[in-house]
Amino acid sequence: MNLLHRVNTLLTRLETVLLVALLATMVLLSFLQVLLRNLFGTGLLWADPLVRYLVLWVGFLGAALATSSDRHISIDALTRFFPPRAKCAIKSITTLFAGVTCGFLFNSSITFLSGEKASGSAAFLSIPSWIALSIIPAGYVLLTAHFLLVAAENALATVKKTVPREGNV
Repeated sequence: MNLLHRVNTLLTRLETVLLVALLATMVLLSFLQVLLRNLFGTGLLWADPLVRYLVLWVGFLGAALATSSDRHISIDALTRFFPPRAKCAIKSITTLFAGVTCGFLFNSSITFLSGEKASGSAAFLSIPSWIALSIIPAGYVLLTAHFLLVAAENALATVKKTVPREGNV
């Protein structure tokens, strides 16, 4: 279980660094756009589309971070009435199901990205839209990985009759 926790922690740190960098870029670009428009009556044509794509990136990275600490959306109304070990087992099954679902969504996102690549459309500054949208399959890979890691931690905790790390139940 320690190895699973370390992998999840490393992945979370990398995602956090990227998320902070993207958020800082969004804030700086937005601030620059406001200054340029109000002071000089102009702006950067590529900044608004870039910020829109960065919102998508931040959304997927934020979802991955939420999943890594088991704070993703879940419905646990019934599990509140179960003993801790049963909660852990149920949590493992539902998290595994969420991971498998994200795996299917990854497959669909690859199909979507292939269509974007075939269309040859540009997102901004002649950058192909499929590159800007590559966060969709990458995001589902991250979500799948985090869900499966959390499911494995809960399954091991159930088998060992221990309580998993904080936030998993």
